[in-house]
Amino acid sequence: MAEVLFFLAAIGVVGGAIGVVVLRNPFYTVLALVVHLLSLAALFLTLRAEFIAAAQVVVYAGAVMVLYVFVVAYVGGGEAATGSGQASELRVLAVLFAGALFVCLCIATLGSGLQALGTEGAEVGAGYGTPQQIGDLLLGRFLLPFELASYLLLLAAVGAVVLASRRRGVGEGAEPVISVAQLLRPRGTGTMAEAVSGLPAAQATGDRDEREARERGDQGKERDDDADDDRPRVDHGASDRGGS
Repeated sequence: MAEVLFFLAAIGVVGGAIGVVVLRNPFYTVLALVVHLLSLAALFLTLRAEFIAAAQVVVYAGAVMVLYVFVVAYVGGGEAATGSGQASELRVLAVLFAGALFVCLCIATLGSGLQALGTEGAEVGAGYGTPQQIGDLLLGRFLLPFELASYLLLLAAVGAVVLASRRRGVGEGAEPVISVAQLLRPRGTGTMAEAVSGLPAAQATGDRDEREARERGDQGKERDDDADDDRPRVDHGASDRGGS
């Protein structure tokens, strides 16, 4: 059973990583990354590291990926607009890098003679990797690095709030700021649904405003025409005959 879980998780890890690199839509790329991270959590379970597997799901596949989804929805989910020349150069570099990596792996594998490594001394001690032992290490031996990491996350959160508050006060002519409420509206109103369809949310919002302005202009023109039709007409010929 453990071997089957290992191979299924390995297929998910490799397939998710390939999807992150190959897929062009950022929204689908995020979904492929979620599959990759969940498969890594399954691999940690096969290694009897339950705490690390749970942290992998809660932190990376949960909170971090939700943040990625909101970022993709905020900036728009269209395909990357790259020129044909630049895209071809990047493909050539990617192929060369992948080929060099494959050659290095072949040399390392064939050079070892495909010999299995010994398992002497590989037994896991009792309580190794348990939440209790990890908590003792984080709040004891590694307390200072743990606190520094928490302060770093706090600074990142404060910086995000400062940048968002500065962007609210941009002058006229700048791009409009799209709120989270606008991102969560139904499809066709500049929301996260455009991340799936490939249409940027800002573009959808601008198109909607332009369409509403055009409809208001047409309605105003129709009211003016109706007012002209209802206005009483003066017969200038009759008035001239009466004066004569």
